[in-house]
Order: sequence, then C-alpha cells, then structure tokens
Amino acid sequence: MRLNELQLEQSPEPPDHHKAIQAKVKRNNWKGIGYALATAMVASTAAAASKWISPAVPVPLIVLSQYSICLLLLIPWLVRQSPQRLITQHWKTHLLRGFAGWLCFFSYFYALSRISLMEAGLLRNAAPIFVPLVAWLWARAQIPATSWLPIVLGLLGIALILQPDIHGISSGHAFGLLSGITLAASMVGTRILSHTDKPSLILFYYVLISFMCSLPLGIYYWQSIPSWTIPYLAFNGVSVLLAIWLYTKAYSYAKPSVVSPISYFGVVIAGIFGWLIWQHLPNTIALIGICIVVTAGLLTVYFSTQQAARTHPIPN
Repeated sequence: MRLNELQLEQSPEPPDHHKAIQAKVKRNNWKGIGYALATAMVASTAAAASKWISPAVPVPLIVLSQYSICLLLLIPWLVRQSPQRLITQHWKTHLLRGFAGWLCFFSYFYALSRISLMEAGLLRNAAPIFVPLVAWLWARAQIPATSWLPIVLGLLGIALILQPDIHGISSGHAFGLLSGITLAASMVGTRILSHTDKPSLILFYYVLISFMCSLPLGIYYWQSIPSWTIPYLAFNGVSVLLAIWLYTKAYSYAKPSVVSPISYFGVVIAGIFGWLIWQHLPNTIALIGICIVVTAGLLTVYFSTQQAARTHPIPN
C-alpha cells in the first residue's frame, strides 16, 4: 500500500464520496479560509477554557464531560437511524481509531494542565509529521522519500521545544507529544474508515468508544464540580462537534492545500491566549523549535497534496 492512499493533512481529507459534492460547489478560497480560521478559534478557545478549569476539575472529568455532551448532541441523529444503518464490518479499526482519539484528548488536556497553551497546542498540531510513520506501522504504507525531510525537521523542532535535560522531559511535554502521535493515529484510522463507512457513522462510533474509555477514569476520579466550571465544560463539549462542522464547511469551499495550513494559526491564537491570561512566553530555543515544527508541518501538507494531486487529481 502506498502512503498517498492514507496520507492525511492537518485535518483528515473529506471522504471520497464527498468529492462529488465538492465538485458541484463553486470553490471560494476566502470562505474556506474563513471557516478554517473559525475552526482554529473555536479549538483554541476550548483549549483555553479547559486549561482555565483544570485546577478545579480533574482531567478525567473534563474528558468525560466532553464526550458525554457530544453523545447527547448526537441522540437526535441516532434516533433517526435504523439498526441496519449503524452496522459496521470494521469494528477493529473503529476501536483503534476511537481509542486513539480518546487518548489524544486525554493527553492533550493533561498537557494543558502542566505546560503553556502554545506548547501543548503545537505538540498536538505536530500530528501530520507522525502520519507517515503511523501509516507505515498501521497499514504498512510506503513512506516516500519526500516525507523524511519533514519528519526529521519536525523531530528536531520538537526536541528544541521539549529541551530535555539530565532529568528527562516534563510530564506535560511528554503528554503533549503523545497527543500529537495519537492524533496522527486517529487521522490514519479516519482515512481508512472513510473508504467504507459514512462520516456520520465514523463520528458516532468515535464518540461512543471515547465515552466508554472515559467512563472508568471519570468514575474513579469523580468529585463534585464547582458550579462556575459548568459553562466551560459545556462549551468544551459543544466545541468538538462545532469544530468538525466548521472544518467540513471549510473543505467544501477550498482545497485541502488551502485549508490545512490555516490550522497552524491555532498555535498563534493559543499563544495570544497564553500570553494574555497566563503570561506564558516561550524562550528563544523553544520559539525556534516552534518555527521548525510549523515549517515541517507545512512541508508535510505540501508534499502530501502534491502527491495526491498526481495520483488522484480533484477537479476545480
């Protein structure tokens, strides 16, 4: 299997059966960029909200509340489905994808409680760098020579951000890195499932599996939640489905090569929030690492888009 059959950008490319719809929609790059910026704003704001309440609410409860709200929001869709439409022949892939997505958010929220918003967001957004490696491990997809430059650059940048010393790296940075790796696994799983299952079914099983993964830890760490945190928890849960809708709209108006790089504006937005609220500023070495990781991510997007265009050209 070739990597371009699995290659994903910062957000998963829309499933193949959406391409026919895309061809009918007149492309408007500015609208696509607008929706992509809105996605980055929603995601960054939700991350800031989660970091704000993390001293008062344990991370397992933040994660459990997120998927509980997502599941409740999906109930109107669920009651309209017949049992046959909920059947899938790919349980193993759904389980792996769902667990990876859950672990991504769990490790991301833990990182947010320990390190700056910008560093946590950047390590999570480093996912495209790991996609070729995950695709090789998961599906034995071949890694093109062009993918190695972004991988090496990205790992170098991450090392500068983590700045390990004799004691290793902090737990916050370790979990931030884990969130990026597991997000890459979630992306690969989504891409594999998109060839056989509908997006709504993929989303439903992702939320359901993530909820089931969250439940044991949520029960173990259960405690009374301060009333002032409830609006933040509610926004965090709604933001997941809202972000999915926004980036889907973005892809309906512009090509992945236009939309995907906008995701890195989320790092800038997170940096602004971190500076205004917590007075977090990266040191010079970390700032250089951030620039290298962003460059590596953009190169990954560029090379994968060029490869996909040569193999499966999409009409304008």
